[in-house]
Amino acid sequence: MNLKTLLMGASCAIGLALTPLTATAQNLVYLVQPEPPSLASFLSTSGPIGLVAPKIYDGLFDYDNDLNIVPSLAESYDVSEDGKTVTFKLREGVQWHDGTPFTSADVAFSVLDVLKKVHPRGPNTFREVTSIDTPDDHTAVFNLANPAPYMLRALSSYESPMVAKHLLDGTDLRSSDLATNPIGTGAFKFTEWKKGQYIRLDKNEDYWKVGQPQIDRIVGRFVPDASTRTAAMEKGEVMYGAYGAIPNIDAVRLREKDGFSVTTDGYSMINPMALIEFNTTKPPFDNPAMRRAVSLVMDRQFLIDNIWFGYGKPATSALSSNFDKVGLYKSGLPNYPASGDLEAAIKELDDAGIAPDADGVRASITLDLIPYGEDWRRAGEYMKQAMKPLGIEVELRYEDVPTWLNRIYAEYDFEMNVNYFYQLPDPVLGVHRHYGTDQIRQGTHFVNSSQYSNPELDALLTAGAQEPDAAKRADIYGQIQTILATDMPVANLFEMEFLTVYNEKLVDHATSALGAYGPFDKATITE
Repeated sequence: MNLKTLLMGASCAIGLALTPLTATAQNLVYLVQPEPPSLASFLSTSGPIGLVAPKIYDGLFDYDNDLNIVPSLAESYDVSEDGKTVTFKLREGVQWHDGTPFTSADVAFSVLDVLKKVHPRGPNTFREVTSIDTPDDHTAVFNLANPAPYMLRALSSYESPMVAKHLLDGTDLRSSDLATNPIGTGAFKFTEWKKGQYIRLDKNEDYWKVGQPQIDRIVGRFVPDASTRTAAMEKGEVMYGAYGAIPNIDAVRLREKDGFSVTTDGYSMINPMALIEFNTTKPPFDNPAMRRAVSLVMDRQFLIDNIWFGYGKPATSALSSNFDKVGLYKSGLPNYPASGDLEAAIKELDDAGIAPDADGVRASITLDLIPYGEDWRRAGEYMKQAMKPLGIEVELRYEDVPTWLNRIYAEYDFEMNVNYFYQLPDPVLGVHRHYGTDQIRQGTHFVNSSQYSNPELDALLTAGAQEPDAAKRADIYGQIQTILATDMPVANLFEMEFLTVYNEKLVDHATSALGAYGPFDKATITE
């Protein structure tokens, strides 16, 4: 099948998805890459889910591009003097897409029975929430064991979607029909999922924001081939692509063409980090020396310059350097050379007694690659070459998203995988889930798949979450980073800078700090 045939097929599918709206209707076709494994954003933070679900679900808050809180389902909030009680006043007149009123009972159920139990990051976000009082339908009082100011940064539709109690209570959350037929309170209603082609959302005519949304229909297209995605953008068949949907090599070309723009806006809440996860429970990566050697040999700057076209910054710690703004980042740690250090990596293995065999091989491993596009395949090819001088023979494995998620997070059937995590605005929200023993949660996506367990680190993570004094908290996170630079259950590669490519006819699509993971409720298409 040639490019022309692929584009004709994509155009037909898009055309079918857009009928029968009138010629004056506003229809946004955008790229969702790859196809989501489900739309259960209360269960998984898989990136493709985030591209769709926040248009369907609301959170208590949204956040603007300066990270200020923007009221959403919660009109206001009040924190008690001791920080242990947070009272939310909920918006009146909000309805679920099936017409049922949204109430405080939905908030209590969403947090206590869903997000705190099955969401990848929810157990950390709401770790201090012991109970939620609902004195009336529009008041929710969160009772906390300890102050948790970070919680207020994690209440968006992407991070903590509010779900309908009347649809989920008493059901098996992991097999809910809402995974394929979601019902929220958001700006758009789920209409259709044509597997392998598109997801269609239509305007919520009863949305609580008066006059919004302005777009009548959103169609999220799945286009596996990167060159076809770029061609569809150039032809105007799609108007928006984020999170690598348009490869950087094409993005830097499109930004020079009239009618297209490229931006890094809309990612300020997530602090994305490319990384390697090691399975610390079985050979060869049960030995920290092997893990340190892999980190040492990686030329992080090469990855940034040659695969991500200069967008990114070499990782130097378990925490993003962006946390330096709040005093939590520690610099000068070992085992994170920006351009790689083959000699030090070989010495690490020799000193640990990990000797090569007669063929010069110290270990043979399979490297699993996150199935989110061609850039990751190219990164895998580089890593395979980089590890060969160490005597590590590498076979690459690239599978579809559901198979990959199951292998890494349900079966733990891997040795080493390349992935990326969002560190978010506070380490409690995005970093702790990587390393805490309590985050070895088999079947839950994007948590501690390395199965790393260190009681000393666990105690420091708990202390870091609860410490109100900034200087003391900085010292705690310094100790955490020192331990992780030595044990290296996860080797961070580089701080990512995602690109969004869009047709300039599409405006007001980046008004939320969540960008592509935002609601698109203010977006409109100009002529």
